[in-house]
Amino acid sequence: MKVVICEPGQYARIADIEPTLKAKQEIVGGLIDCVYPWPNDMVGLVCNDEGKFNGMPLNRALEDYDVIAGTFLICGISGENFCDLTEEQATRYMQKFHDPEVFAQTPYGLLHMRTTPEQYQQITNPTPPKPSQTPSR
Repeated sequence: MKVVICEPGQYARIADIEPTLKAKQEIVGGLIDCVYPWPNDMVGLVCNDEGKFNGMPLNRALEDYDVIAGTFLICGISGENFCDLTEEQATRYMQKFHDPEVFAQTPYGLLHMRTTPEQYQQITNPTPPKPSQTPSR
């Protein structure tokens, strides 16, 4: 099944996965939940049902809808079943979620910013500055 996978700190990617519950659970790291933030498109966003409660890292903002924690995938919907994304859907959601995002709490709410995977690593796992050494005389 063709899906778009979005992992925290990584570029989004298109993948072919097995169309099983187990495959989806392995990708999101636990029990799945499916949300439908785009009512005019036949797609679902499959995420970890307890991602925020389990302390998974915030991943991507969904406009004014929510922020998803942990890895998620976007797949097509056919009736009550998950299915392949169309080429057009895969392209659209790859572009929409291509870049990783970092988040910061501000007095005005949650701020999110697109980054590269390298910037994400630097921001989320900063290395402490090295102590300055004065040359010995």
